[in-house]
Amino acid sequence: MARKTPAKPAPAEPVPAPCEACKGTGTVAVTVRVGRRHRVVGRQDGMCLNCFGSGTT
Repeated sequence: MARKTPAKPAPAEPVPAPCEACKGTGTVAVTVRVGRRHRVVGRQDGMCLNCFGSGTT
């Protein structure tokens, strides 16, 4: 009888790099402006448009 060799393990999938704009969180801070002179009143969290909230590029 012939000997069977063990199967080679599949190569590991590369880990995607985190998004540079949101640092992998998926959200970015957006400045909120109101009024006729567009004064800044605060910041609000929004979805990252570079990675569409996934956190990876």
